[in-house]
Amino acid sequence: MTAAADEKLTGWRFLLLNVALGAANVIALSNVPGYTIMVPYVSGDLGGVTPSFGTWGTTDHMMGIVMGLPFARWLSGRYGNHRVYVAAFLAYAFFSLLCAMSETIWLFVPFRFLLGLAGGVILPLGQALALGEYPERYRTFGVALWGVLSMAPFTLGVFMGGFWAEYFDWRTLFISNIALGLPIAGVVGALLYGRSYERRITRFDWVGFLLLTIVLVGAQTILNMGNDFDWLASPLLMTIFVAVLIALPTFVVWELGERHPVLDLRLFAHRNYAVATICSVMGFLVVQGSLSVFVGQLQLLLGYTSSLAGVVYLLMAFLAVPLVAIVHELVRNVDLRLLASLNFIGFGVTLTWLGMFDKPASFDQIAAPMVFFGFSLATFFAPPAAIGMQGLSGQRLIRAAEEMAMLRTAAGAYGISLQYVVQFRRSPFHQLDLADFFGGRRFASLDLLGQLNEKLQAMGLSEAVTRSLMGRMIRQQSQLLGLGDAFLQGGFIFVCLAGFVWLARPAAKPEPKPDLIRLEAEELMEQP
Repeated sequence: MTAAADEKLTGWRFLLLNVALGAANVIALSNVPGYTIMVPYVSGDLGGVTPSFGTWGTTDHMMGIVMGLPFARWLSGRYGNHRVYVAAFLAYAFFSLLCAMSETIWLFVPFRFLLGLAGGVILPLGQALALGEYPERYRTFGVALWGVLSMAPFTLGVFMGGFWAEYFDWRTLFISNIALGLPIAGVVGALLYGRSYERRITRFDWVGFLLLTIVLVGAQTILNMGNDFDWLASPLLMTIFVAVLIALPTFVVWELGERHPVLDLRLFAHRNYAVATICSVMGFLVVQGSLSVFVGQLQLLLGYTSSLAGVVYLLMAFLAVPLVAIVHELVRNVDLRLLASLNFIGFGVTLTWLGMFDKPASFDQIAAPMVFFGFSLATFFAPPAAIGMQGLSGQRLIRAAEEMAMLRTAAGAYGISLQYVVQFRRSPFHQLDLADFFGGRRFASLDLLGQLNEKLQAMGLSEAVTRSLMGRMIRQQSQLLGLGDAFLQGGFIFVCLAGFVWLARPAAKPEPKPDLIRLEAEELMEQP
């Protein structure tokens, strides 16, 4: 190794590294929402399973990301950030190939989990490599740029996923991972070749990791399969449930006595970190769940093409992208609790707005609330992250950032399944209610079903066809109302969080020039 190899990159090499790492970040994050919009296509192609089976590819992928984050810290300490990063991207390309070659859901989902595992290593190391090359005076700009890139998957990633699924093939998403991932690994490896690093040998908490995997993945499996396998009436799900019940208290006891825990539960003794983490976790549970459910129902329920559904999500970029670039400066000059509370209220209003639609809405009716959803999404991550950092410093701050990212990502996976459960459970209730109303059982004088039946038959439709058509209309309307209930529930949670965040202590004094460790932690806490 030479001294030149350890110097920070400048000029075109610095720009090329930022382009490569930025593209890699977008690729790794886009594999969550970019796949979600493809679920109807994937479900039909992988053995004709129901869309609920197809969502396993999203939730298990996110669980893989959660499990990959602890490995990133441990492996980078042993082998260096850039070496582990390049190896992780090569693994990412390999698992993408296996996903693209899968022919059944039972092969596809495990490969998606492994793909997420590699992605969990890539995301934090890419951020660390990028910020480490910025000069001192430009590091805040680097954080802002990284924030913009982190917002792209929710907008551009969904649009591209829908475009590929409609005009090419859903497997194009994974082929693009290979076509872009291999050059990125080569560029990063070449630019940082010979770079030295401080080797840190620490014991990995394998017992804690195994117990955490049982708890998180087991709970996610129950949520994934519950609707289709009758919850705890299934012997498989009952076995998993018992395993989770045993593993959870065991995990808590083990981690409290472990010197190098995979999840440091002692951090929750810090009041602001505990409040910020709860707000971030519960908020992202609603955000990720609502966005994932909505993009699927736009296609299955409202008849949107996947590319048009992607355009709906692309609208969020109008306010999200410019705002996320400056929100880091806003949090340094405004009461963080006030900013977070206003953001949560904004989410509550927007979700209530979406939840009040009771008819198949046209594009312009959906577009307006989605633009404001992007506004709230851009200001969602930074305030809780800044609140959570108060009172922490050094490596303890980095650990706190990693854990917040882990728990928030896991909550996002749970949110997808939970929002689907809400819609699934509420739709039959609304269907029965609508059948009672239009069938004249509740108010015979207001029964309009007979009039509609007569008009349809006058148009030349048979009685059997008209009854089938009216039944389909009631089912569609009930599912739409069930989707609205999921949004309304999310709005209620955000209103509660708007009050809960005030339990945090106010910031004593903002730091005008945060150091690199604080910037890395801040950006990691804000990683979707």
